Amino acid sequence: MSKIIFITGSNKSIGFETARRLAELGRTVVIGARSPERGRAAADSLGARFVQIDVTDEASVAAAAADVAAHEGRVDVLINNAGIASPRKPVDELTGADAAAVFETNVLGIVRVTSAFLPLLRRSADPRIVNVSSGMGSQAHVHDPARLESQIVAPLYQASKAAVTMLTTQYAKGLPGVRVNAADPGHTSTDFNDHRGAQTVTEGTDAIVQLATEGAEAGTGRIIDRHGVVPW
Repeated sequence: MSKIIFITGSNKSIGFETARRLAELGRTVVIGARSPERGRAAADSLGARFVQIDVTDEASVAAAAADVAAHEGRVDVLINNAGIASPRKPVDELTGADAAAVFETNVLGIVRVTSAFLPLLRRSADPRIVNVSSGMGSQAHVHDPARLESQIVAPLYQASKAAVTMLTTQYAKGLPGVRVNAADPGHTSTDFNDHRGAQTVTEGTDAIVQLATEGAEAGTGRIIDRHGVVPW
Protein backbone atom coordinates (compact mmCIF):
# COMPACT_ATOMS: atom_id res chain seq x y z
CA MET A 1 0.00 0.00 0.00
CA SER A 2 1.44 3.34 -1.07
CA LYS A 3 2.24 5.88 1.63
CA ILE A 4 0.06 8.99 1.41
CA ILE A 5 1.91 12.27 1.80
CA PHE A 6 0.36 15.72 2.12
CA ILE A 7 2.66 18.70 1.54
CA THR A 8 1.72 22.32 2.17
CA GLY A 9 3.13 25.02 -0.09
CA SER A 10 4.14 22.46 -2.69
CA ASN A 11 3.36 24.19 -5.98
CA LYS A 12 6.96 25.44 -6.39
CA SER A 13 10.56 25.42 -5.12
CA ILE A 14 11.41 23.08 -2.24
CA GLY A 15 7.83 21.92 -1.74
CA PHE A 16 7.40 20.97 -5.39
CA GLU A 17 10.78 19.25 -5.62
CA THR A 18 9.95 17.28 -2.48
CA ALA A 19 6.67 16.22 -4.06
CA ARG A 20 8.39 15.25 -7.31
CA ARG A 21 10.99 13.11 -5.56
CA LEU A 22 8.52 11.36 -3.30
CA ALA A 23 6.20 10.65 -6.23
CA GLU A 24 9.16 9.09 -8.07
CA LEU A 25 9.67 6.85 -5.04
CA GLY A 26 6.13 5.54 -5.43
CA ARG A 27 4.43 7.59 -2.73
CA THR A 28 0.94 8.98 -3.23
CA VAL A 29 1.50 12.72 -3.04
CA VAL A 30 -1.21 15.29 -2.43
CA ILE A 31 -0.20 18.81 -3.44
CA GLY A 32 -1.36 21.47 -0.99
CA ALA A 33 -1.16 25.09 -2.17
CA ARG A 34 -2.92 28.39 -1.67
CA SER A 35 -3.29 29.21 -5.39
CA PRO A 36 -5.72 26.91 -7.23
CA GLU A 37 -4.16 27.70 -10.60
CA ARG A 38 -0.56 27.05 -9.56
CA GLY A 39 -1.50 24.15 -7.35
CA ARG A 40 -3.43 22.32 -10.07
CA ALA A 41 -0.66 22.94 -12.60
CA ALA A 42 1.93 21.50 -10.20
CA ALA A 43 -0.23 18.50 -9.38
CA ASP A 44 -1.03 17.81 -13.04
CA SER A 45 2.66 17.84 -13.93
CA LEU A 46 3.28 15.09 -11.37
CA GLY A 47 0.10 13.10 -11.88
CA ALA A 48 -0.85 14.01 -8.31
CA ARG A 49 -4.00 15.40 -6.72
CA PHE A 50 -4.34 19.04 -5.68
CA VAL A 51 -6.02 20.30 -2.51
CA GLN A 52 -6.39 24.03 -1.92
CA ILE A 53 -5.10 25.16 1.48
CA ASP A 54 -4.24 28.53 2.98
CA VAL A 55 -2.41 27.76 6.21
CA THR A 56 -3.32 31.19 7.62
CA ASP A 57 -7.05 30.46 7.38
CA GLU A 58 -8.77 28.08 9.82
CA ALA A 59 -11.68 27.35 7.48
CA SER A 60 -9.36 26.62 4.56
CA VAL A 61 -7.28 24.22 6.66
CA ALA A 62 -10.38 22.44 7.95
CA ALA A 63 -11.74 22.12 4.41
CA ALA A 64 -8.43 20.68 3.19
CA ALA A 65 -8.40 18.07 5.94
CA ALA A 66 -12.01 17.14 5.12
CA ASP A 67 -11.11 16.84 1.42
CA VAL A 68 -8.23 14.47 2.17
CA ALA A 69 -10.41 12.47 4.56
CA ALA A 70 -13.01 12.04 1.83
CA HIS A 71 -10.54 11.06 -0.91
CA GLU A 72 -7.45 9.42 0.62
CA GLY A 73 -8.90 8.55 4.03
CA ARG A 74 -5.63 8.93 5.92
CA VAL A 75 -2.24 10.65 5.85
CA ASP A 76 1.00 8.79 6.54
CA VAL A 77 3.31 11.79 6.29
CA LEU A 78 2.39 15.45 6.79
CA ILE A 79 5.04 17.84 5.51
CA ASN A 80 4.57 21.37 6.85
CA ASN A 81 6.50 23.25 4.19
CA ALA A 82 4.51 26.46 3.60
CA GLY A 83 6.42 29.54 4.69
CA ILE A 84 7.22 33.15 3.88
CA ALA A 85 10.34 35.28 4.18
CA SER A 86 10.85 38.38 6.32
CA PRO A 87 9.92 41.77 4.84
CA ARG A 88 12.91 43.29 3.09
CA LYS A 89 13.33 46.39 5.20
CA PRO A 90 15.78 47.65 7.83
CA VAL A 91 15.39 46.14 11.29
CA ASP A 92 14.44 49.48 12.82
CA GLU A 93 11.50 49.71 10.41
CA LEU A 94 9.95 46.35 11.31
CA THR A 95 6.45 46.52 12.78
CA GLY A 96 4.21 44.32 14.84
CA ALA A 97 2.14 43.73 11.71
CA ASP A 98 5.25 42.47 9.92
CA ALA A 99 5.94 40.04 12.75
CA ALA A 100 2.33 38.88 12.83
CA ALA A 101 2.37 38.11 9.11
CA VAL A 102 5.55 36.02 9.31
CA PHE A 103 4.51 34.08 12.40
CA GLU A 104 0.96 33.64 11.06
CA THR A 105 2.29 31.53 8.19
CA ASN A 106 5.52 30.04 9.49
CA VAL A 107 4.44 29.10 13.03
CA LEU A 108 0.68 29.34 13.50
CA GLY A 109 0.23 27.68 10.13
CA ILE A 110 2.01 24.57 11.41
CA VAL A 111 -0.18 24.50 14.52
CA ARG A 112 -3.37 24.82 12.46
CA VAL A 113 -2.44 22.18 9.91
CA THR A 114 -1.05 19.74 12.46
CA SER A 115 -4.18 19.95 14.60
CA ALA A 116 -6.50 19.51 11.63
CA PHE A 117 -4.58 16.59 10.14
CA LEU A 118 -3.87 14.64 13.34
CA PRO A 119 -7.03 12.52 13.01
CA LEU A 120 -5.89 11.50 9.52
CA LEU A 121 -2.35 10.78 10.73
CA ARG A 122 -3.68 8.58 13.50
CA ARG A 123 -5.26 6.34 10.87
CA SER A 124 -1.74 5.50 9.64
CA ALA A 125 0.31 2.55 10.84
CA ASP A 126 3.42 4.77 10.86
CA PRO A 127 2.41 8.44 11.15
CA ARG A 128 5.02 11.14 10.88
CA ILE A 129 5.22 14.91 10.61
CA VAL A 130 8.08 16.73 8.92
CA ASN A 131 8.37 20.46 9.67
CA VAL A 132 10.53 22.49 7.32
CA SER A 133 12.64 24.66 9.59
CA SER A 134 15.98 26.36 8.89
CA GLY A 135 19.52 26.64 10.16
CA MET A 136 18.71 30.35 10.23
CA GLY A 137 16.80 29.59 13.42
CA SER A 138 19.71 27.73 15.04
CA GLN A 139 21.36 29.71 17.81
CA ALA A 140 24.51 27.65 17.32
CA HIS A 141 24.66 28.59 13.64
CA VAL A 142 23.87 32.29 14.02
CA HIS A 143 26.62 32.65 16.65
CA ASP A 144 29.23 30.79 14.60
CA PRO A 145 31.23 33.32 12.52
CA ALA A 146 32.25 30.52 10.15
CA ARG A 147 28.60 29.96 9.18
CA LEU A 148 26.65 31.94 6.59
CA GLU A 149 23.72 32.11 9.02
CA SER A 150 25.76 34.39 11.30
CA GLN A 151 26.11 36.98 8.53
CA ILE A 152 22.39 37.37 7.86
CA VAL A 153 20.06 39.64 9.82
CA ALA A 154 16.43 38.62 9.27
CA PRO A 155 14.98 38.66 12.79
CA LEU A 156 11.38 37.77 12.02
CA TYR A 157 12.18 34.85 9.73
CA GLN A 158 14.94 33.59 12.00
CA ALA A 159 12.79 33.84 15.12
CA SER A 160 9.93 32.06 13.36
CA LYS A 161 12.19 29.16 12.38
CA ALA A 162 13.56 28.91 15.92
CA ALA A 163 9.93 28.59 16.97
CA VAL A 164 9.34 25.86 14.39
CA THR A 165 12.19 23.83 15.82
CA MET A 166 10.85 24.21 19.37
CA LEU A 167 7.37 23.26 18.20
CA THR A 168 8.89 20.15 16.66
CA THR A 169 10.56 19.06 19.89
CA GLN A 170 7.39 19.64 21.89
CA TYR A 171 5.07 17.91 19.44
CA ALA A 172 7.49 14.98 19.43
CA LYS A 173 7.10 14.75 23.22
CA GLY A 174 3.39 15.43 23.29
CA LEU A 175 2.23 13.16 20.46
CA PRO A 176 3.14 9.58 21.38
CA GLY A 177 2.87 7.32 18.38
CA VAL A 178 3.54 10.13 15.89
CA ARG A 179 7.12 10.80 14.86
CA VAL A 180 7.78 14.54 14.52
CA ASN A 181 11.05 15.84 13.07
CA ALA A 182 12.31 19.00 11.38
CA ALA A 183 14.42 19.52 8.28
CA ASP A 184 16.84 22.34 7.47
CA PRO A 185 17.05 22.60 3.67
CA GLY A 186 20.28 24.63 3.89
CA HIS A 187 21.35 27.50 1.64
CA THR A 188 19.31 26.44 -1.37
CA SER A 189 18.76 28.29 -4.62
CA THR A 190 15.08 29.30 -4.64
CA ASP A 191 13.02 32.44 -5.14
CA PHE A 192 13.27 32.94 -1.36
CA ASN A 193 16.84 34.17 -1.87
CA ASP A 194 16.62 35.30 -5.50
CA HIS A 195 18.28 32.00 -6.48
CA ARG A 196 21.54 32.91 -4.76
CA GLY A 197 21.72 29.70 -2.72
CA ALA A 198 24.75 27.43 -2.94
CA GLN A 199 22.74 24.22 -3.18
CA THR A 200 20.41 22.96 -5.88
CA VAL A 201 16.75 22.59 -5.00
CA THR A 202 17.24 18.81 -5.12
CA GLU A 203 20.02 19.01 -2.54
CA GLY A 204 17.79 21.26 -0.47
CA THR A 205 15.15 18.55 -0.27
CA ASP A 206 17.49 15.74 0.81
CA ALA A 207 16.72 16.08 4.54
CA ILE A 208 12.96 16.35 3.96
CA VAL A 209 12.89 13.25 1.78
CA GLN A 210 15.02 11.39 4.31
CA LEU A 211 12.64 12.22 7.17
CA ALA A 212 9.62 11.29 5.05
CA THR A 213 11.00 7.87 4.10
CA GLU A 214 13.32 6.66 6.89
CA GLY A 215 12.47 3.78 9.20
CA ALA A 216 10.79 4.14 12.57
CA GLU A 217 14.05 3.36 14.35
CA ALA A 218 15.45 6.75 13.25
CA GLY A 219 13.52 8.43 16.05
CA THR A 220 11.64 11.62 16.73
CA GLY A 221 12.26 15.18 17.94
CA ARG A 222 15.27 15.79 15.67
CA ILE A 223 16.33 18.54 13.29
CA ILE A 224 18.61 17.47 10.46
CA ASP A 225 20.07 18.82 7.26
CA ARG A 226 21.49 16.83 4.37
CA HIS A 227 24.72 16.30 6.31
CA GLY A 228 23.28 15.17 9.65
CA VAL A 229 21.99 16.57 12.93
CA VAL A 230 21.75 20.37 13.15
CA PRO A 231 22.97 21.88 16.44
CA TRP A 232 20.34 24.07 18.00
